[in-house]
Amino acid sequence: MTHTAGFRNPTWPWDQGKDWEPFEPTEYSQLVAMLPFTEILFKPGSKFSYSNPAIIFLGKIIEKLSGDDYEVYIDKNILKPLEMYHTYFDATPYHLLKYRSHSYYIQNGMRTEGRFDANTGITVSNSGLNSPIPDMIKYLNFLAGDPQRNELYEGVLKRSSLEEMWQPLVKTEVDANGNRGFTTDIGLIFFLNRTPEQILVGHGGDQNGFISYIDFDPGKRTASILVFNTNVILPDNSPAEKDVVGNLRRAVHRLHLQ
Repeated sequence: MTHTAGFRNPTWPWDQGKDWEPFEPTEYSQLVAMLPFTEILFKPGSKFSYSNPAIIFLGKIIEKLSGDDYEVYIDKNILKPLEMYHTYFDATPYHLLKYRSHSYYIQNGMRTEGRFDANTGITVSNSGLNSPIPDMIKYLNFLAGDPQRNELYEGVLKRSSLEEMWQPLVKTEVDANGNRGFTTDIGLIFFLNRTPEQILVGHGGDQNGFISYIDFDPGKRTASILVFNTNVILPDNSPAEKDVVGNLRRAVHRLHLQ
């Protein structure tokens, strides 16, 4: 949960875009077959290094302990109690298809469309969740806390457990999206950006052209959501001022201070 186990970042140890490469493994047995080729890259616990396989293993642990498929466990213990009825995993339900956004990549001035409604396979615990903004607001209300709904929220996860997840455990300058300048530490899953003025807690990600990030201030009970359906791939030497997502996050962080 702190990304300090020493596992590699990508699910598969290749990402060159070859035709023979799978989008994602569909069966856990495929990931198991890669274990003999999975190296521990550094002493566990010694540093932060984001790892997709780590979250896949975490999803499998939930399945083993609960006896439920990961998606079923999350749906009946988190999504339904929080009334996130339009949130789902992988393939879109037919009645929501008309609302489903397409995703795109822009590189060197050219726009290409991402794979529509992709199946994330065994990596579902890492990247298979789809949620509209109204449902994400319900989730952020749960994280930020609401005395009026305290009994419901405590039934999902006790406040003391949530706050334990927000304690800084390992230093890191890189956030969940690989960006610098927005985080100082990681707790349990959640990233923290600690400054003399505030502490922001959050997480983000990118998948198939989509980009998202949530931040919230537990003290002020303020929160923000950034979502994009277009990933602009910039050159490695691109100056920071060209980073649209980064500039928006900086603006949002300033708003949290007000």
